Amino acid sequence: MRSITTAGEKKLVLVSGRANTELAEQVAQCLGTELLPTDVYNFANGEIYVRFGESVRGTDVFIMQSHTTPINEWVMEQLIMVDALKRASAKRITVIAPFFPYARQDKKHRGREPISARLMADLFKTAGADRLITVDLHTAQIQGFFDGPVDHLVALPILSDYVKENYPEDLAVVSPDAGRIKVAENWSSSLGGVPLAFIHKTRDITRPNETKANRVVGEVEGRHCVLVDDMIDTGGTIVQAADACMAAGAKGVIIVSTHAVFSGPAVERLTNSVAEEVIVTNTLPLSEEMMFDKLTVLSIAPLLARAVHEVFEDGSVTSLFEGDGA
Repeated sequence: MRSITTAGEKKLVLVSGRANTELAEQVAQCLGTELLPTDVYNFANGEIYVRFGESVRGTDVFIMQSHTTPINEWVMEQLIMVDALKRASAKRITVIAPFFPYARQDKKHRGREPISARLMADLFKTAGADRLITVDLHTAQIQGFFDGPVDHLVALPILSDYVKENYPEDLAVVSPDAGRIKVAENWSSSLGGVPLAFIHKTRDITRPNETKANRVVGEVEGRHCVLVDDMIDTGGTIVQAADACMAAGAKGVIIVSTHAVFSGPAVERLTNSVAEEVIVTNTLPLSEEMMFDKLTVLSIAPLLARAVHEVFEDGSVTSLFEGDGA
């Protein structure tokens, strides 16, 4: 079955780009449907061609894409797919971007810089998207960049349930910087009100992916530190934070992150870090080269599938998930 039909003949269709078909297939399985057959390929000069194998006229289409490396190609592919759906008379088009592209460029730090996250939202809207579904935005304000409903899902319930099951005692939640304190507070509450701390760090805005962890602010001595962040890119920040926790007398460190970007030296840094375990979700695809013994990958598919079902049935996403919703 490639679509779900309600009694009122409302039809749900799930479409996937090529970046993370494994996750899309998991979502389809959770929904009890199949991905729409799609012809997608690149011309010799790199241009992308898209054609859907079945009619989507009058359907409620959800189009998934994970924005991993090479991110610009996958952004363009999803935009082209949205345009194809719009021209094929789909009734409503919902873009599912588990990892929102360019989310770190959400404001101007200096003059003559772009706000690229806003540009991404504008591109999706211009292409024909009616709605966005995303997971753990870098900053919640990005929801306001899109001129339409945004369902901002959070992976915290999936991740925290795993932590509670495997590390039940003597926990402390640590934010890798002061700017993520709100997320850490939500984690602390989810884990039963455990102590909260953060890493005081400095950053040179002219040198991307480089920070210096200075000291831990808060009580972590004798506790297992749960280091939480929305993404791990090169791994430098989170590994330094883990070192700082151990230097402050922590019993151990667990690193938890929604988005495993894992650029450059990330895998080597995490493998050699003091962390006992690195827990992530599959919002982004992980190749064999990115896998290592300490890594645990939890599926985000049930969360996405439940959101898709609620949106399709005009239900409440907010009632299902802790965090912001529409």
